Amino acid sequence: MTKRLNLLFVVLAASLMLASSSFAQKIGYINSQQILAEFEEAKTAQKTLDDLNKEWEAQGMEMQQKLQEIGEQLEQQSLLLSEERKREKQQEMQQLYQQLQQFQQETWGPSGKLAQEEQKVMKPIIDKINEAIKKVGEEENYDYIFDTVSANIVYASPSQTDLTEQVLDVLERGVENTTRN
Repeated sequence: MTKRLNLLFVVLAASLMLASSSFAQKIGYINSQQILAEFEEAKTAQKTLDDLNKEWEAQGMEMQQKLQEIGEQLEQQSLLLSEERKREKQQEMQQLYQQLQQFQQETWGPSGKLAQEEQKVMKPIIDKINEAIKKVGEEENYDYIFDTVSANIVYASPSQTDLTEQVLDVLERGVENTTRN
């Protein structure tokens, strides 16, 4: 469904650009997911990241199993253990639980090891893909190239007019004042 909405957005945006233009513009699109899935360097990089993630998952599972074992021991031996020994086991469980939480955050958090590795491994590949898109856009004289996955413009011909300054001027003067003229 999202893919259809993105494609609809691309088609709508392309239609609006063509309708507002006095001359025909050349517009194309790419599917970034397909490129990442089929580009050999991207597949190799993803496999490297997947293997690394599996190692970290195994470490996390080991910590969870140890936590579970301590919990089961505490439950099974609760009648036999002194209050002091119960507290020690509970503290041990609490510390291990905190270590597990910290490990998960440091590994899979927004700026965790996986995100850092992904950035390090994928950035050169993304740069290469963007360069290829730019090359195709320039060589084939495309005015715009869209990504159907993200519904973003991934290439715009330098000859296209950047309207940013005009929009800022209108905003500074007040939108209501300019639309009535």
